[in-house]
Amino acid sequence: MRVSVPATSANLGPGFDALGLALNVRDTIEVTALASETTEVTVVGAGAGEVPSDASHLVARAIRVGLEYVGAPAVGLRLTCHNVIPHARGMGSSAAAVVGGLVAARALISDPEALDDQSILELATQMEGHPDNAAPALMGGGTVAWMSRTEDGELQARATRIEVNPQIDPVVLIPDTRLATKAARAALPAEVPHSDAAFNAGRAALLVAALTRHPDLLFDATTDRLHQAYRSAQMPQSALVVERLRVQGLPAVISGAGPTVLVFGTHDARATEDQAIAGIVGGWDEDGRAPSGWQVTRPGVAAAGAWFEAM
Repeated sequence: MRVSVPATSANLGPGFDALGLALNVRDTIEVTALASETTEVTVVGAGAGEVPSDASHLVARAIRVGLEYVGAPAVGLRLTCHNVIPHARGMGSSAAAVVGGLVAARALISDPEALDDQSILELATQMEGHPDNAAPALMGGGTVAWMSRTEDGELQARATRIEVNPQIDPVVLIPDTRLATKAARAALPAEVPHSDAAFNAGRAALLVAALTRHPDLLFDATTDRLHQAYRSAQMPQSALVVERLRVQGLPAVISGAGPTVLVFGTHDARATEDQAIAGIVGGWDEDGRAPSGWQVTRPGVAAAGAWFEAM
């Protein structure tokens, strides 16, 4: 079968570890079950020559987790991963691999409903550590994810989809530098001021309204006090790009753990936004513009999450 899974952006400014957005940049995984117990992985595109080509590959591991969850027998695997999502850039490449692998496991079993969306979200969260990227990769569109306790007291990942206003046309600015999520999380303090937590709670609530019904509120709704400033030393170029875009009135944030920058553009203001972005992302000069090597694209919101089809 063939599996398709989108890139994602998490946090979206104030929605730390909760809000996510699926972007129409999609990895494709071709999966063939083998009679033997071997696992063969070929990677084309992002990560080629860097990630494992055996059973330790993240997609292969996720497939086996899914099969074990439903009690299905292990099978040999031949995987061809066509990767478009850049690695270690804050666009959910690991979540895409995990969700893609779990959806592939769903396709391999006789009863796909045994591995439903809730089960996949829980398994992906166990592998990822948090559901903010896994939720939009699985469900598409915008998502709000959270952890709740079951009657047995166990933590359970939950998520709900929000319909993104069709006027919103996100822009991603991708640098050629990388930043591991683990390193970005290490920069965060153990405690934050109550005033900052209250500020972000209000802005996160406002962001849901802005994403769905009031895009004109996106600038105020994307202000953050919980994580971006603490991480700025690890990605100074990205922090500067966000600052200068916001000075020009554009709702720019760090995508996930960074260093990619996400701008909530709109279709109506595309020409103005593109001009402002082009004036900042070009190359260091006497005016202090951002460094060269950045890619700028408008991928669109991915309405569909991960899916599979027979080849």
